[in-house]
Amino acid sequence: MSATPHHVEVPVSGMDCAGCARTVQQAISAVPGVSSAEVLLTAEKAIVDLDDTAHIEQIHRAIEAAGYGVPETDPRPTDREDDVTDDSADDVSRQILRLFGSIFAAVLVVVVAGEVLGLLDWLVDAVPWYVGALAVAGLGYPVFKQVVRSTLRGHIIAHTLMAVGAGAALIAGQWVTALIVVFFMRMGDYAERFTTEQTRESVRSLTRMAPQTARVVWEDEERTVAVDEVEPDDIVVVRPGERIPVDGIVVAGHATVDQSAITGESMPVEAVPGRKVFAATIAGGGSLRVRSTAAGRDSTFGRVIEMVQQAERHRGAVQRYADRFSTYYLPVVAAIAGATYLFGGGLMATVAVLVVACSCAFALATPAAILASVGAAAKQGLLIKGGKYVEALSRADVVLVDKTGTLTLGRPEIREVTTLNGFSEDELIRLGASAERYSEHPLADAVRRLAADRGIELAEPEDFHAVPGAGVHARVNGMDVRVGSERVAGVAAAAASTLELATRTGTRLYIDVDGQAGGVLSAADADREEVPVALDALRQMGIEHIELLTGDRQDVAAELASRLGITFKAELLPEDKIEIVRHYQGHGHTVVMIGDGVNDAPALAQADVGIAMSRGTDVATESAHVALMRDDWSLVPSLFRIARRTMGVVRLNIGFTAAYNVVGLALAAFGFLPPIYAAAAQSLPDIGIMANSARLIRQDDGRSRSHAPVT
Repeated sequence: MSATPHHVEVPVSGMDCAGCARTVQQAISAVPGVSSAEVLLTAEKAIVDLDDTAHIEQIHRAIEAAGYGVPETDPRPTDREDDVTDDSADDVSRQILRLFGSIFAAVLVVVVAGEVLGLLDWLVDAVPWYVGALAVAGLGYPVFKQVVRSTLRGHIIAHTLMAVGAGAALIAGQWVTALIVVFFMRMGDYAERFTTEQTRESVRSLTRMAPQTARVVWEDEERTVAVDEVEPDDIVVVRPGERIPVDGIVVAGHATVDQSAITGESMPVEAVPGRKVFAATIAGGGSLRVRSTAAGRDSTFGRVIEMVQQAERHRGAVQRYADRFSTYYLPVVAAIAGATYLFGGGLMATVAVLVVACSCAFALATPAAILASVGAAAKQGLLIKGGKYVEALSRADVVLVDKTGTLTLGRPEIREVTTLNGFSEDELIRLGASAERYSEHPLADAVRRLAADRGIELAEPEDFHAVPGAGVHARVNGMDVRVGSERVAGVAAAAASTLELATRTGTRLYIDVDGQAGGVLSAADADREEVPVALDALRQMGIEHIELLTGDRQDVAAELASRLGITFKAELLPEDKIEIVRHYQGHGHTVVMIGDGVNDAPALAQADVGIAMSRGTDVATESAHVALMRDDWSLVPSLFRIARRTMGVVRLNIGFTAAYNVVGLALAAFGFLPPIYAAAAQSLPDIGIMANSARLIRQDDGRSRSHAPVT
């Protein structure tokens, strides 16, 4: 009988560092029937793929045997939403400085006063050795227990080396050295726990914003229920000042909604019947009734939380490099320690080598920066589905773009008005828009918008009749007006055939008035005004190859591409787009695809990074790796800026950690770094990495710099 694979999420408590996460992952992976396991340190959970031969109780036991807990409920807090502040980056910076100051003070007192000046020698002489040994065992018990458990399971962790070093110092009769080493081990644990908690807080601050209850109308009565109990099409009541609990469509009421938490828009929007609203946004100045379309984890805000939680799951090449480095680093350190002892460095130098080595900082270097960046981007309306897409964006060199709904708004607008037989432009527009007043065709809507933009008042049409696929005719102020193709307005079409119209592409609406040619309205898809500036920003970043991929006609694509200064390929099917993506990837390029429709979904999924526009279809959004929550092309260059800045921080984190460890190991091996100083030194890289990564929490979307060169 074949085993059926399935997927579970298991909450895990007690993890303080990347080493803890690796230990839990190894423990779960050893359970029979588990095909894969990923442990998310910041989300405090394990994502496990297993078959029917494995039981969840076995996974729980494996986690507990590794020294960690399995809480009965999701460990994320449900604090009140009004506890959330917008000063997270400043608060993190202040706390990092406070922690750094505490460790520096401890170093000053214990190391300088005790070791250098000898001010504590009287205390050392007065305390028997066995009392000092008990103090070492008592202070280091949590660490020693973790090391023993890991060793029995055949795993070496970062603390293994330091514990061996402390033990060696104790055996050598240096109980003070062992005690100080253990003290700084615990301080290092605290520092790493602090950095991990600050990273988790970016997720928790989002979680606290999620409404927990909703006021639902059932049988003409309002009932307060848990958000997860709200069903699609339920009517939800939102009062002034409340957070909207669900995604949905406004069916009654009027309010000003602050959507900054979802779309990143700085200005509130007007919520009126027919307007889409999002969960966790705030309604002010009025009450609403909203027909639910999604609630809880299925809402847009729920997906934001999920994406931020999962940011460390999708690991790029840099993260995999750090993971591999950590795997090989500890054995290399052990070899260096052995060489130090064998070639005359002495026992204390060997202890210093073991103590100064710390691989936790390498493991923290990438996820700390990625999670801070993904969380900050989410608040701006950029939903990035994983860290590896941040890395891919940072090195992208080809951008492929859909046309309709992406470079254009996906709705027609009148680009040119040509009059015949003495009609004025305003009179021709008034007659055409009046005849089209009750038509539902998109081109009719374009004519009505043009009339509204010019302040032209429409007449009431009589004897209105629509000709499917051809146009309309009606009587307007006693005149017979025909608007549409040559099938409906043949006189105007014949007259226009002799004219040289400026607009060569798009669709033409011919207008006949009382049997004579009135004129021609030339329509085309409306361009997004912000696109040229956004494309210029991408070019200034060094992305020269930007190409339009469209299923539209050659002449339409050529005109748009010419205006934007990009190359194009037209009359494409979905399978053609995906082959073009593969072609560029096959030639070593990192490809970004931007689209919005079902026909773009295969190419979005195939690209190294697929970006879905905010008005895109659900299929496009699910296939893409990044979703724009605001219908604004200025978010695209902002996304690239965020990615490049993030990877710059990651590289700085890794470079700093590598240099720090190389220098520390060299000084320790040659006897210039005593064990006490080594213990103090090993706790500092985590703080440096967290402080550097915290800068990403504050990054803006760059719209204010959209006209400035990107450096």
